[in-house]
Amino acid sequence: MSQTPANAQTQALSELGQHLELKRNDCVLSWDVAFGELTIKVAVANIVGFVEFLKNDPACKFSTLVDITAVDHPERPKRFEVVYHFLSMYQNQRIRLKVDIREEDMVPSIISVHPSANWFEREVFDMFGILFSGHPDLRRLLTDYGFRGHPLRKDFPTTGYTEVRYDEKQKRVVYEPVSLVQEYRQFDFMSPWEGAEYIMPGDEKAKEAAK
Repeated sequence: MSQTPANAQTQALSELGQHLELKRNDCVLSWDVAFGELTIKVAVANIVGFVEFLKNDPACKFSTLVDITAVDHPERPKRFEVVYHFLSMYQNQRIRLKVDIREEDMVPSIISVHPSANWFEREVFDMFGILFSGHPDLRRLLTDYGFRGHPLRKDFPTTGYTEVRYDEKQKRVVYEPVSLVQEYRQFDFMSPWEGAEYIMPGDEKAKEAAK
């Protein structure tokens, strides 16, 4: 009985996970195939060497860095997951790497292997405050240089800390602490008909008929 394309893909990714665990057991902490995707947990100290192996190994050839991002888990001792996505156009496969770090940890930059990581790492620094050691120009990318905080952290306030406006008297842009003119409100997003005390025309006749 022949395999379905989905089963064949899962099998290929499982074989890749086993290959990586065998060849680089110094780097691979665990691996899993779920929803047609291979995810590898990697030791942070070995991330550069492992990424280089993925790029050069004939069975891998993950030569394209697709993205670097992060996930914030404030309740965990290792608060952040740094997530890397790679594509192998030679093997027609994708792979995801995850590195768990504490808030004070630094992640080695992979720019030496993938120069395109430059702006990805800057974005992660800007949004999450994660530092990348060995990065040649680690500064904010999406927010202003004087911006306070890191917007994608779970503890960053919805309103932010400062607001920016143009001051007509000073003829320049000024930064000021956020001042809300009313208390922050939560909305329940109910539809207009839910919870509305409104009687549709004709409803009173139905009630009279029920009597």
